[in-house]
Amino acid sequence: MLDKSFDPSLAEPRLYGLWEASGQFAPRAAAATDGAADAYSIVIPPPNVTGSLHIGHALNNTLQDILARYHRMKGKAVLWLPGTDHAGIATQMVVERQLAAAGNVGRRDMGREAFVQKVWDWKAESGGTIVQQLRRLGASCDWSRERFTLDEGLNAAVRKVFVQLHRDGLIYRDKRLVNWDPQFQTAISDLEVEQREVEGHYWHFAYPLADGVTYEHPVASDEEGNPVEWETRDFIVVATTRPETMLGDTGVAVHPEDERYAGLVGKFVTLPITGRRIPIVADDYADPTKGSGAVKITPAHDFNDFGVGKRAGLEALNILDAFARITAADTPDVPAEYDGMDRFAARKAIVARAEAEGWLREIEKTKHVVPHGDRSGVVIEPWLTDQWYVDAHTLAQPAIKAVETGATVFEPKSYEKIYFEWLRNIEPWCISRQLWWGHRIPAWYDADGQIYVAETEAEALALAGGKALTQDEDVLDTWFSSALWPFSTMGWPEGTDDLKRFYPTSDLVTAADIIFFWVARMMMMGLHFMDEVPFRRVIINGLVRDEKGQKMSKSKGNVIDPLVIIDELGADPLRFTMAILSGTRDIKLSRQRIEGYRNFGTKLWNAARFSQMNDCARVEGFDPSTVDQTVNRWVRGELTKAERQVSEAIEGGRFDDAASALYRFVWNVFCDWYLELAKPVFQGTDEAAKAETRAMTAWTLDQTLKLLHPVMPFITEELWAELGREGASRAEPMLIGAEWPVLPDSFIDAAAEAEIGWLVDLVTEVRQLRGEMNVPPAAKPPLTFVTPDATTAERLNRHGGLILTLARVSEAKAADAAPAGAVTFVTGGATAALSLAGIIDLAAERTRLNKEIAVFESDAAHVMKKLGNPNFVAKAAEAVIEENRAKLVTAEEGKARLVAALARLDAMA
Repeated sequence: MLDKSFDPSLAEPRLYGLWEASGQFAPRAAAATDGAADAYSIVIPPPNVTGSLHIGHALNNTLQDILARYHRMKGKAVLWLPGTDHAGIATQMVVERQLAAAGNVGRRDMGREAFVQKVWDWKAESGGTIVQQLRRLGASCDWSRERFTLDEGLNAAVRKVFVQLHRDGLIYRDKRLVNWDPQFQTAISDLEVEQREVEGHYWHFAYPLADGVTYEHPVASDEEGNPVEWETRDFIVVATTRPETMLGDTGVAVHPEDERYAGLVGKFVTLPITGRRIPIVADDYADPTKGSGAVKITPAHDFNDFGVGKRAGLEALNILDAFARITAADTPDVPAEYDGMDRFAARKAIVARAEAEGWLREIEKTKHVVPHGDRSGVVIEPWLTDQWYVDAHTLAQPAIKAVETGATVFEPKSYEKIYFEWLRNIEPWCISRQLWWGHRIPAWYDADGQIYVAETEAEALALAGGKALTQDEDVLDTWFSSALWPFSTMGWPEGTDDLKRFYPTSDLVTAADIIFFWVARMMMMGLHFMDEVPFRRVIINGLVRDEKGQKMSKSKGNVIDPLVIIDELGADPLRFTMAILSGTRDIKLSRQRIEGYRNFGTKLWNAARFSQMNDCARVEGFDPSTVDQTVNRWVRGELTKAERQVSEAIEGGRFDDAASALYRFVWNVFCDWYLELAKPVFQGTDEAAKAETRAMTAWTLDQTLKLLHPVMPFITEELWAELGREGASRAEPMLIGAEWPVLPDSFIDAAAEAEIGWLVDLVTEVRQLRGEMNVPPAAKPPLTFVTPDATTAERLNRHGGLILTLARVSEAKAADAAPAGAVTFVTGGATAALSLAGIIDLAAERTRLNKEIAVFESDAAHVMKKLGNPNFVAKAAEAVIEENRAKLVTAEEGKARLVAALARLDAMA
């Protein structure tokens, strides 16, 4: 007999160990008859080796596991390939901090080789913790194929790709602006830049015009905006949030249609402090409506300015070093007093000088967005430096076409727009990083700076004719190696059996925020090197937020730790919650929701115990197509419809629909109705009916466990084992290896559906009426059908006993008219009456209903006032507006329900 409850803390480790030992996580051996349709593959978005399981991982990996388990049960050879990412900057930071905390020397004092060995030591000891945590979630990855982005096989693939792209002219070295982290002293990707809104200032500086030039500047305008007063100026005003960058200014830009400055285009200003003569240029980037309409241009220290500089032919002067200190190395006109000064110290010094010399015209307080390193926390500098780049524009064209033609599809389709927009406007991809942990760039330099790109040093030396060479110090962007993930992990460049069988992969499940950084780059690399898309479908999962729709953060104290949830509630409730909420872009998650789906598991467990207690055991050779009892034919049809819904939803990547269908069938159909309808049979004297219903219950429970297994694998596997200990032996000893149910259309019985549907609707209506009319639980009012037709009378006679029990009525009979003091309603086309005279106080109930209606009216009016306020609608977050709209619907529906109840009450008088 089953225990009273399921204990996940004991069962989950044991069951996971059994799954791993069974070999079910590995794809089945290839058969001669296998075709492409017999294989299903999916590669895990490799989590950082430094990471631990967070709620986003729980969502993403639950959805992947549902797909893997479903297709495995469908008989396909399933490869879910796991692995971790070396996470260059994140991992290097962890080890550097550990060294500092232990009082050891820094990496530069230690030297590259010794430091990299320290990182490998850390990786061996502590890295990959998340892999064990994924097991706790129930992830059925093929761990025998686990890869690491820095393992030797992937390293070889990375080197080959770099060399080939360089030979194809698609990798090159160039001097361009990058996001520079002054603390880590490396270029970083946009994904590693965190935009923070901060309090700041606009400093307005007057730059003197050169060569004695003056112009008339409007200082007053009429009501239509036409200038009416002017003053003669020998300067032009620019505004900046970063005064220190003025030392690198090489131009001032005005809009080509700005009449105020039309006569100044082509003229010059003399840059304060340096005395540098810089031109005034026309460019659309200057906004006539902002500030003075004139902007200083520092091409080496601002991405927009870099573009203006390119268009106008302005020089790019680097006035910062790698530590973000002022340097005069490339700009000899920068005064020596600033050389070596920290950027923020220089800012204060320049503002003070501007004020002292009279060219500071205004200080305007503002809030503006400043880029910060997401790991270092320091302000990022756009910095002009030599880096390696990929010609992403050329590689993007086949990737765009692949989605346009449907070779790869996005679910939801709306995300294709984001994909296209980024790829059609793609910039060169900076792939070099000034780190030591990562894939070393396979490029060598001779004494003259000549570059030799090769897969090995020996090949580079051969290319150089034996000259002494020095390898490039930089490593590759982490996204470069992960862009090869779908094929490098399967053994490329070797033509392995895995590549032939599982590439292209079937699905990719990932988050929207890395469509640019990972999905698009995998598409580019897969098409270029494999001549085939890396995946047929991309399923984008949403972001997990707290129950109020706010982003989770430690500072807010609203983080839900999946490992804590698994410890306390088990993995299954968390997985089911992730699945059923996955249909929304932003998932509002609360602990209460997860606890609610733990109750769902408990409901299933109790149903299995009830079945056991009523001797429902699997019968050898039982054929559900032969059942005769109406209730058994009905549940067979309901199960068949549920199987269709679940299968179609998982196939379509609609995990929320699959979970909802499972919930409805398990809770509402099987537990609430079928087992209740089966109770009188179990307690009756008809042995044939009893035997059939016991066998049908056991069979239905078996199929239910199969359908639920991909979403809630642990509790279903435990029940499969426990229920299998009694009755006929199973051909499928473990549920993970069981065959997915495919039930025939003939199992849907329209007559049984109509009859049991009538009974369910009747009982539901009576129960709702009892609740609305505040009928005491112990009261059993009589139920009367008014002149029922033959079908209704027959059903009433056949199911009378069930109606008395389930609807809690004293009798269920037919009559020519409704009794006095009865509430009438229509069900199944027939009029019925529930006699409440003497059971409820009509006056008190009328008063109660009117009070509750007034509450709903007040709630609705309050929400309508909010939604009718244009300021509220304009300023409130979309999630808040949606929440209020939902409240309005709830209030209006509640009021309508009680108004109908009041009308019934009035009809009784």
